[in-house]
Amino acid sequence: MRILKSKHVARVCLGAIIFWVLFARTYSVHANPDAVDEAMSSIRPEAIRADMRFLSDDALEGRGTGSRGYDIAAKFMATQFESLGLQPAGDNGSYFQNVPLRSAKIDETKTTLILSRSGKDETLKFRQDYISLADPARPETSVEAPIVFVDHGVTAPEKGYDDYKGIDAKGKIVAMVAEAPDFESSVKAHYSSFEIRSEIAVTHGAVGMILVDDPVLEKIYPFSEQVRDLSFPRFRWLDKEQQPNAYFPELRGRAVLNLNATKKFFEGSAHSAEEVFSAMKAGKPLSFAMGISMKLQSFTTFKDVAGRNVVAKLEGIDPTLKNEYLVYSAHLDHLGIGEPVKGDNIYNGALDNASGSAILLEVARAFSGMKTRSRRSILFLSVTGEEAGLLGSDYFAHYPTVGKTSVVANVNMDEDLMLWPLQDIVAFGAEHSSLDAVVKKAAARLDLSESPDPDPEEVVFIRSDQYSFVKQGIPAIFPVAGFKSDDPKIKPADIFKNWELTRYHQPQDDMDQPGLDFNAAEKYARFVFLCGFLITEDSQRPTWNKGDFFGEHYAHQAN
Repeated sequence: MRILKSKHVARVCLGAIIFWVLFARTYSVHANPDAVDEAMSSIRPEAIRADMRFLSDDALEGRGTGSRGYDIAAKFMATQFESLGLQPAGDNGSYFQNVPLRSAKIDETKTTLILSRSGKDETLKFRQDYISLADPARPETSVEAPIVFVDHGVTAPEKGYDDYKGIDAKGKIVAMVAEAPDFESSVKAHYSSFEIRSEIAVTHGAVGMILVDDPVLEKIYPFSEQVRDLSFPRFRWLDKEQQPNAYFPELRGRAVLNLNATKKFFEGSAHSAEEVFSAMKAGKPLSFAMGISMKLQSFTTFKDVAGRNVVAKLEGIDPTLKNEYLVYSAHLDHLGIGEPVKGDNIYNGALDNASGSAILLEVARAFSGMKTRSRRSILFLSVTGEEAGLLGSDYFAHYPTVGKTSVVANVNMDEDLMLWPLQDIVAFGAEHSSLDAVVKKAAARLDLSESPDPDPEEVVFIRSDQYSFVKQGIPAIFPVAGFKSDDPKIKPADIFKNWELTRYHQPQDDMDQPGLDFNAAEKYARFVFLCGFLITEDSQRPTWNKGDFFGEHYAHQAN
């Protein structure tokens, strides 16, 4: 038992009293401060480290979606949930939800792309000039049509914005940049979704798509990394009719050009690549007919794969609220085995996302050990296929293992950056719903500050599993470590940039990397626990803010 000096005890007690007085204003709380502190104290940095070490071990071969290594990780999570006394909440009384997947890989030896301008053909080289995206439903597909450039490829009526204005895209191939217009952060993130823009293209009658490279995309996802990632199969989940998710058969071909090919692509058209990039930076979109056509023929090999999520339940005690669920989520997959980097071909995914999976277990441990159960029920969801496009969470959000309308909120954990002492939290998505109050209260309790999105261009809000719940009308948050430091020698932003450059989605994201701070991970886990505790105790279910963009777009999905 830890022995504290009397002054420290007094401060702790005073802080707890103030905390609960504040809670009483808006929350009906049945657990006392001691019980909550006791639950948070059960979260241990040693346990986080140990679970991360196992999940990111070479023996699991990077936990690739649909792989043997992933299955081992899934069995580990289920076993841990069972050991905590959590109930199975998957299919047929098990801890597993089956997620039917389709693996698709482009056959680059047969795939061809030809641009035609003024009667002259130019054949582009796969990997060197372009890559083509796999078709998850057709082994062979081709498209030949004129090209129109539609800038960001966005039609947003609520913003009075339309890149297709004055453009006839019917029967055409639409070319666009990767970024969305410069809307506010989360709305920009929404329109950055390739799925959303594919749907918009189909609505305007397009038959194919080209994504052109630009300096911003090169910063976020360089073409060289896109080529490297061809070694990993692309996946889709299959619906009850065995159709791939987010599939638009009207688009008969999709390609991505690299930066040099993009510059040549615009030569001879109404605007040069430099003019397009400058206009994009200035917020002055350009859309125009290119005066060229493209013929793209793609060949894809695919097979169906058995994927699975892991789902466990802690039932609440309130007679009414126990029929509602908070979902904690963390993705269990990583990239698997790929092209070697510095002699290593196992993409272990220690921070991304053995960290979130280990923290999910510690949060579950904290809740399961409480003498008084939470009012609402809680689902602990470990999902597959996040790296392949948020597949496991999207499947669960479409086909939850509990009543669809009973899921009230999602708290997602992905890539805890335990590389510096934790002083602040960036809670992606909090500003859209009543969950913002939850974040503020939890942060204040743990002496953490709340910071805004430090880099809106990265469109993080749509890049992890919370977005799957948002699209089903469920308020969600994705809290991550912020970049504040009171030590001039510790510069979190620089540490993160170096980590992204040298370890993110590379084999070097393993347990041997320097600087892992498990005390910071412990504090983050306690914050996440506290957020969930507040949600489970509130008599009112979380709500979208009045007039919120995502509430307006998706709230009807939750009904």
